[in-house]
Amino acid sequence: MNKPIIMFDMDGTLLDLAFDDLIWNHKLPERHAKTHQISLEQSNQILFKFYQDHKHTLDWYSTRFWTAKVGVDTFQLQHDHKEFIKPRQGCIALLSSLKQAGYRIWLVTNADERGLALKMNQVDLSSYFEVMISSETIGFAKERFEFWDQLQHMHPFEPRHCVLVDDTAVVLEGAKSFGIEHLITITQPSSSQPERERSKLQYPAINDLRSLIPYLDQINHEKEMNVKTA
Repeated sequence: MNKPIIMFDMDGTLLDLAFDDLIWNHKLPERHAKTHQISLEQSNQILFKFYQDHKHTLDWYSTRFWTAKVGVDTFQLQHDHKEFIKPRQGCIALLSSLKQAGYRIWLVTNADERGLALKMNQVDLSSYFEVMISSETIGFAKERFEFWDQLQHMHPFEPRHCVLVDDTAVVLEGAKSFGIEHLITITQPSSSQPERERSKLQYPAINDLRSLIPYLDQINHEKEMNVKTA
């Protein structure tokens, strides 16, 4: 019996979203204010408006877009603070266990290609993945049905036999619309933010990534039972 493909988001799922919170909510406003000689309050207001206008679009995840939009080299800003890029709790232990157990592991991220490379250079997880793909490569954000459709054309997979772990509900909805059945979210994507209440999340949720193993055991058991009763 073939094991399901396990697809992981990167930021907020495998990596601590605290880094992105630091960059986009603190360091960028500071540098933006200094660059344009405005107050930090003004900078925060301007950037917040920009963020809301572009949220969940492909541009939202593009360092090149934001560099042109705000007049600050946002990729260099991330590079300047790369020491804060950290894995989430249980990340490496889980990936090691999955690889040893023979799972096919994919990384599907909305981070642009430069951001993906920066983070993999800092926290080298690349050896665990059969496929690593950026939404920039696909041409659509993961929130869109088209992302999953293009991904399937590039790297064939059976949606019913995949598991997606992602911290963003809109992304999980996009995957669900494509037919990915096994969807799991994260209770605390960022260590700098409080843990979300499980009862308010739309999907089964874990915090320590090693907690994924019981879910996979259940999926494999159900699949085996379906084969026996078919």
